[in-house]
Amino acid sequence: MAKATDKPHDGGALLDEMAHWTGVIGQAQQMMMEHGASAAIKAGDEFVASMAQMPLGDPAGLANAPGMMWAETLGFWRSMMPDSKLPAADGRFTAPDWQEPLFDLIRQSYAMVADQFLSAIDHAPGLDARQQEQLRFAARNFVDAMSPTNFPFTNPQVVAKIVETRGQNLITGLQRMMDDMTAGQIRHVGKDAFEVGRNIAMTPGKVVYEAPLFQLIQYSPTTESVSEIPIIIFPPWINRFYILDLAPQKSFVKWATDQGLTVFMVSWKSADASTAHVVMDDYILHGEWEAIEVVTRLLDVPSTHVIGYCVAGTALSMLLAWAHATGRADKVASATFFTAQVDFSEAGDLSLFVDDAQLALMESIAKDGVFDGRYMAATFNLLRSRDLIWNYVVNNYLLADDYKSFDLLHWNSDVTNLPAEWQRRYLAELYRDNLLVKPGALSVAGTPIDLTTVKTPAYVQAGREDHIAPPGSVWKLTHYLAGPLRFVLAGSGHIAGVVNPPSAQKYQYWTNEAKVDTLDAFVAGAAEHKGSWWPDWRAWLATQDGGTVPAEGARIPGEGPLPAIEDAPGRYVRMR
Repeated sequence: MAKATDKPHDGGALLDEMAHWTGVIGQAQQMMMEHGASAAIKAGDEFVASMAQMPLGDPAGLANAPGMMWAETLGFWRSMMPDSKLPAADGRFTAPDWQEPLFDLIRQSYAMVADQFLSAIDHAPGLDARQQEQLRFAARNFVDAMSPTNFPFTNPQVVAKIVETRGQNLITGLQRMMDDMTAGQIRHVGKDAFEVGRNIAMTPGKVVYEAPLFQLIQYSPTTESVSEIPIIIFPPWINRFYILDLAPQKSFVKWATDQGLTVFMVSWKSADASTAHVVMDDYILHGEWEAIEVVTRLLDVPSTHVIGYCVAGTALSMLLAWAHATGRADKVASATFFTAQVDFSEAGDLSLFVDDAQLALMESIAKDGVFDGRYMAATFNLLRSRDLIWNYVVNNYLLADDYKSFDLLHWNSDVTNLPAEWQRRYLAELYRDNLLVKPGALSVAGTPIDLTTVKTPAYVQAGREDHIAPPGSVWKLTHYLAGPLRFVLAGSGHIAGVVNPPSAQKYQYWTNEAKVDTLDAFVAGAAEHKGSWWPDWRAWLATQDGGTVPAEGARIPGEGPLPAIEDAPGRYVRMR
C-alpha cells in the first residue's frame, strides 16, 4: 500500500491510492446499508428494508452537500470582500488552520451570511415578542448547524485528519454516529468510563428507606460530632442525584459530611409503568414530605434543613406553602434553593418550547404514560447546541477523537424518564400559565397554596450564566418568600455554578447585604468573592442550626430504627 507521500507520477502508487479510497467509500456504504437494514428489520418495515439494500452512491458526497454549497459561493464572496478580515473570536475557528487563505475565506463567508441572516430575523415584520424569540432561537440553531466546522471538507482540521488517517477517522466516526442513532442520543464520554459506586457516587452511606418514588440514602458521618439538625437534599427527578456526588473532590455530599452535617439524599426512581400516574402532588407529598417525616422520626428531631435543586426546588416552594397552610411549617428549619424558579414569566429559552402545539407533540410521543428522558435531554442540548451537539459531531464523528473522561458529561447523558402527565401539567401550569405565583391558583392535596405565606428562612442561589434557570428568573423567588432570605449569585451556569467545590478555586460569587428590589441593583452593589460559595452557605446554615450531637446511634446509617437496605448509591439510580 502506498504512503501519502508517494509521488503522484508513480502509476502503481496512484492505483493503490484509488483502490484505498474506493475501499473506504465502499466500507462506509456497506456500514450504512447494514445499519439501515437492521433498523428497518427491527421496525418490521419491509419497504424500508428493501430501500436499505439499494446502492447509496457516494455517501461522502451526500454528507458534504452543504460543504459543496460553501465551495460554490467562494468566488462571489471573494469579489465582495477581497481584503476583509473578520475577527476570529468564535471558539470554533481558533485553530491556526482557519487562517489559511481558503479556509479563512470560508470562515469569513459564514460569519457574514450568519450575521445577515440573524439580522434579517431580528427585523422580521408582523411577529409578537414570543414569536420573535421562537424564530430567533430556531434561526440561531440553524446557523450553528450550517457552520463549516460541521462538514468534513470545509473544516481544515478534519481534512488534515482524513489525510493523516487515510480516511479511517470517517469510518470510525460513522460507526459512532450509527451507534448513537441506535441508542437515541449523542454519546459524550466513553461507554465504560464511569460507573456509579465505582468512580462516581462513591460517598459511603446506606439506603435506609425505600418508597415507590424514591430511595432515601443516609451518608456516613466523617466527624466525631454532627449538627443536631440534619439536612435532606432533593435533587431534580429530571436527572440523576449524583450531580451532587460526582468524583470525591467534586462531591457536595462528601464536602457537607466533612462539614459535620448529617446528610440524606433522595434518589428518585426513573419513571416506568408503575409511576406513570404520578403528578406534582405525589412528588411533593409522597416524595419530599415523606422524606422529611422519615428523617425526623429516624433521628428523633423536630425539624430538618432541606435543599431543592431546580425542579425539586420549585416543588419545595409548593411544599413550604402547603406546610404553612396546614400548620406543618415547623418541620422545616431552613430551605435552600439551587437554581430554582417559581415565577416563569422570564424563564429563558426553555419556555420557547412550551405552547399548545409543543405540548401536543410531547403527549403524542409519550409511551404508556411515560415520557422518554432522551427527548428532554435533546431539548436541553438544543439550548446550547453549539457546545452540546455540534461540538461532539465534530470531535466524535468527523475527527474521531478519543472520548473525553469527564464525569459531568457522563451524568448529563444518564437520563431519566418522566411521568407524561406530570410533565404536561408542569409545563402548562407553570411555564405556560405561570400559575404558581398566583395565590390560590394551584393546590396541593386540595389545599390552595400561596408562596407569600412562606416564612421559612431561605438561601437562594442562582448561576450568572445559567441558560436553564436564568438568574433574573431565579431572583424572582425573592419577591414571594416572606421570611428571612439570603441571595447569592454564583459564577458559571446551571451545573458548574452549583458544583464548584472550594478546593477547585474556580469562579466567584457575589453577595449584597443591602435590601434591593431588582437583580440589577443587587449586582450593582454586590461584593465579589473569589472561589466557591459553599462556605458562605455553610456559614449561613450555622445561623439556622441548633447544637451538636455525637455521631453515633441513629446518626450512623443502619444503626437506628431503620436497618440498612443496601449500600449507597442504591439500585434506583441504576434503573433505566
